[in-house]
Formats: sequence, structure tokens, C-alpha cells
Amino acid sequence: GGAPPSPGLGRRIRDPVVSVAQWARTRSPREKGLLLGLLALAGFLGLWWIVADKAHIFVLAELAHIAGIGALVYKLHRQRSAAALSLRTQELTAVFLGVRLWCSFLMEYDIHTVLDFVTLCFTGWVIYTARVKLPKTYSREADSLGLHYVLAPCAALALFVHPATTHHIVNRVLWALCVYVEAVSVLPQLVLFKNLKVITDTFTSHYVFALGVSRFFSCCHWILQFVDKDPLFMNSLGRGLWPAAVLLAELLQTVILADFCYYYVVAMAKGHGTIRLPL
Repeated sequence: GGAPPSPGLGRRIRDPVVSVAQWARTRSPREKGLLLGLLALAGFLGLWWIVADKAHIFVLAELAHIAGIGALVYKLHRQRSAAALSLRTQELTAVFLGVRLWCSFLMEYDIHTVLDFVTLCFTGWVIYTARVKLPKTYSREADSLGLHYVLAPCAALALFVHPATTHHIVNRVLWALCVYVEAVSVLPQLVLFKNLKVITDTFTSHYVFALGVSRFFSCCHWILQFVDKDPLFMNSLGRGLWPAAVLLAELLQTVILADFCYYYVVAMAKGHGTIRLPL
């Protein structure tokens, strides 16, 4: 004689985010690539439609980078551990930021110079803390990609492909160097993650995901500037192979991070934060 059970009582309510993540995970590699491409295209079109001054998109990229490095600062300060952190990526980041700051002071001092300085300070603190204060917690064996494998090809390419502007040749080569190093600076961190296989450190994962967001904004900035053919922007690029090289570098760093960002989103959607990368 009791009251009838309410409809749906005891029925498990599925989290739509988790459901979408699980569905996406079961897709084939080609379908996953198509989904990522569609999401990227939607974001690209959204930025094109919403942001009037496309130069502001690069500010978003720099702010995303600062947010990511902020996650590392918090991790080192609170956890007192440099586990799962690639110091080689941080050192490459310091290289391209230092070079870009030098070029900015000489060529285009603006808000980007200030943001790069802040990011470089944070990066320097991360390197100092991990190397000097927490060296025993650093995964030295897993951080196996040598800097020379990254810097040497970038330097060689910068000598041959750089802006054809009126600035001094040294500054033009340095500007090209910072673009190329930035494009591949995250490789040591991704190699370290691959060596670990399972990533349980959420703050380092947040950092790499923030880099992915930063690179996506940066790539959109360059592409939209090309599409709009802003006179000042096109003049600053010059002619020859350099404009194509910049665009390819931006696309490369976005593609490099796309795979990790996919597994990051899946892990966060499931709520455990542990990222398992494919072998």
C-alpha cells in the first residue's frame, strides 16, 4: 500500500560531459582528427567574428602561457616537487623568451614585451627552484631529449629563412630563431610524458594544456592577420619564405600539442585527472 516509486528513482543520471568524452574516445583515429579539426575551426571562426583587433588574440596567447606557468609556480611552491616537469622545455622557453625580449626592445616595444618579461621571470623562477632547491625530485632520466637536438636545427633554419625587413641581419636571424624554438620548445616535456606513460601530476598537465591553448590562439592570430592582410603586419613580415615559415611553425606547434590536449580533456572529464598516453 505504499506510494508508487517516483519515475526514474534509482536511475543513474549520466554526466553529459563524461558521456561525450567516452563517445569521442571510441571513435577511430580519423574520426578523432576530424572532430578536433571541427572544434579548431569553430574556435577559429569564433575569434574571427568576435575579436575586432586581431592583435589582441596574441595577447590571449601570452596570457594563457602565463596562466600555465603560474600552475607550475604553484606546484613547486606547494608540493615541493619537480616530478613530471621537463626542465629542458623550461630552458628552451627561457631561450625563446629572452631572444624575443631582446628583439622587442629593439624592434617593437609594446604590451607583448611586458607580458614576455613577466613570463620569463616566472620561467626563470621555475628553473632555479627545480634545479637548485628541488633537484632530487626532478625526473632527470625521463627528461631525455637533448637541447642540441632542438636548438641546432632551429639555428640553422633561422640563418637561411628569416624576415626580409630593414632591421639588422642579426636581429632578423634572432627573431626567426625565437619563432622556431617556440614552435618545438614543448617537445622535451611531451617526450618526458611519453617516458612516464601515466601522468598523475595535474599541475604539470594543466601547464601543458595551457600551452596548447596558447599555441592555438597564437596560430589563429597569425592566420587571421594573413587573411585580413593588415598593412603594418604584412610589412613587418617582409617577403620571401619567411611568412610561410612562420605560418608552418605556428601550425606545427598546435599539431604537436593537439594529441596531448585530447587526452587531457578526456581525463578531466572523467574527474580523476590521471592521463594515460598511448604507447
